[in-house]
Amino acid sequence: MGILWLWLFSFFVILGLLCALVFQLVCLVDLESDYINPYDSASRINKVVLPEFIAQGFLCFFFLLTGNWVMFLTSLPYLCYNVRLYMQQQHLVDVTEIYNQLRWEKKQRLFKIAYLLVLFFLSLF
Repeated sequence: MGILWLWLFSFFVILGLLCALVFQLVCLVDLESDYINPYDSASRINKVVLPEFIAQGFLCFFFLLTGNWVMFLTSLPYLCYNVRLYMQQQHLVDVTEIYNQLRWEKKQRLFKIAYLLVLFFLSLF
């Protein structure tokens, strides 16, 4: 029964992380298409960045505590990348530089989505 709860918890946390990243990507695409102004886009993205980092850290720590080593080692590089971004204070989107960094920010979000999809499919099996 404990394994079922572990799977359900990790499934929904990974699903929530995927939704947060898709939301950020939609905000960037809307900005690129000029449907939204840079201030609104940056403020919407910045509101979900820190909760995304905390949820991913909690998920990685949860895998460590439960002894699910494969999932822990799979999610560890993503956690290290997020910690590096946070420590270098590059985790938030700057309103004045958002157009210059738009292409990089989209690539970064797409890479994170692809990584989480791999983690999501690993959690299914």
